[in-house]
Amino acid sequence: MGKLPIIVGISGASGIQYAHKLINVLSDISYPFYLIWTSAAKKVLKYETSYSFKEFEAKALDVFEEKDIASSVASGSHLVKGMVVIPCSSKTLGLIAHGIDLNLIARAASVQLKEKRKLVLVIRETPLSLPIIENMRTLALSGATILPASPGFYHEPRTLDDLYSFIAGKVLDQFGIEHSIYKRWKTP
Repeated sequence: MGKLPIIVGISGASGIQYAHKLINVLSDISYPFYLIWTSAAKKVLKYETSYSFKEFEAKALDVFEEKDIASSVASGSHLVKGMVVIPCSSKTLGLIAHGIDLNLIARAASVQLKEKRKLVLVIRETPLSLPIIENMRTLALSGATILPASPGFYHEPRTLDDLYSFIAGKVLDQFGIEHSIYKRWKTP
């Protein structure tokens, strides 16, 4: 068996640039992934970037719409390495935290939790309200990794792409996927 694919969910939070970077890196290293969009994510893509849907979708093994709850990734019998939601909106966070499988991202995330697979949620909200913090706590206790889109600066970023690379690299680290897209910390 080859590499198990990762599910990449893109929800309607600001920060689709992080997903763009992750998808490009996965494609560059020939790592397979599925892509799920929410309708809100598609709006954010138009409002905040000059990227096209096709640019994202052309690199995926398969692309699923949020209403496609009968897709393969909605079932635990479909083997994947895990899932990342990048960026993860507070709405999507709440749906997942409370097991409300309203759309395919929430359903696929629920499947990762029940199957004890890796689930990484790249939260891009600030400041954080108590309900958001409680939802993050609930998911952390359930086995999810909460990975805020808060890049480090010890790698001396010079461009926005350096910041996107840092977060994409942290996601790859969670899945044990080797990369060299940012400089790791070394004691001076």
